[in-house]
Amino acid sequence: MTEIMKAVLFGIVQGITEWYPISSTGHMILLEEILPLQFSKAFIDAFFVVIQGSSILAVVILYFDKLWPFGRKKSVKVKREIWFLLFKILVATIPAMVLGLIFEEGINRYLYKSQVVALALVVYGVLFLILEGQRRRPAITKMDELSYSTALWIGLFQVLALVPGTSRSGATILGAVFLGCSRAVASEFSFFLAIPVMVGASLLKLIKTGFAFRPSEWMTLIVGCLTSFLVSLAAVKTLLAYVRRHDFKAFGYYRIVLGFVVILYFWLSGTTLA
Repeated sequence: MTEIMKAVLFGIVQGITEWYPISSTGHMILLEEILPLQFSKAFIDAFFVVIQGSSILAVVILYFDKLWPFGRKKSVKVKREIWFLLFKILVATIPAMVLGLIFEEGINRYLYKSQVVALALVVYGVLFLILEGQRRRPAITKMDELSYSTALWIGLFQVLALVPGTSRSGATILGAVFLGCSRAVASEFSFFLAIPVMVGASLLKLIKTGFAFRPSEWMTLIVGCLTSFLVSLAAVKTLLAYVRRHDFKAFGYYRIVLGFVVILYFWLSGTTLA
């Protein structure tokens, strides 16, 4: 299979798993093992981070009107509410952004292991099942009902996603629902939190690599990013439609199964994540 075709497959998987609370990491490491990219490790590391950033653009486009505080047709009240939302996103972003920069090297060295990924998949899958088994009427059903303190707590839950296999969307959605948010509000706020975190990570990775890619690498990166972006547009809409009518139990079961698949694969193959 050509590297371009692999980039398409990686983009599809990334575009779906970034938004569904099932861990993009767990899926990507399996796909990478089965279909390894034939490039340098530096490029591959950048590729996976940057296609995550490209999937974030889908949220920017889909929610541009809700997140853009300017425009002549918007009333002063609407603009004020948007600014409040942006500040809440900022507050919720700070914990993971700060701790991620501080502990990035240690996380990559000590936690990026198949056992850790598998354990995180299973543990958070079980937590989804437990949470849904204790569901109560949500106290926060609209985005403007979300307080700054609740936003900060959701941001602290996002810190848990620094552990590979946890799932950024999984941690934030789980935390938001636990704090009393409806599934729709929890999902949307999780989408919003991805924007500064993933765009910042993508730009930082590109800066570190110095944009020093060969033409074939640039082509692979562009194809992966475009695919991830287009698939994300559909994935975001699909998830919101799903959570309005269903709970998160299906994702919990799926995570548990995937966790055992990950550990079984690496056990049978006799390999581990570096």
